[in-house]
Amino acid sequence: MKTPVIPQTYQQWHHFITVECGIPLTRAFAEERLDVWSNPGADERRRFEQLYGPAHLTRVRKWFAQALEQNPQQP
Repeated sequence: MKTPVIPQTYQQWHHFITVECGIPLTRAFAEERLDVWSNPGADERRRFEQLYGPAHLTRVRKWFAQALEQNPQQP
């Protein structure tokens, strides 16, 4: 399954992160990303929001939170 350039669903995003990018969706990784995406002063967050818009940033934050909820025991 090849995901769209900008994933629109949790399933597409999860596939993109874990399969196409080969990034293990660990608890530590998700928490780190949530910290960045939750900090309005973070340069990375501002760049992401400029490129993809505030609606997509909100979706990505929700997807990382969902990943944490679905895998609470993962390291």
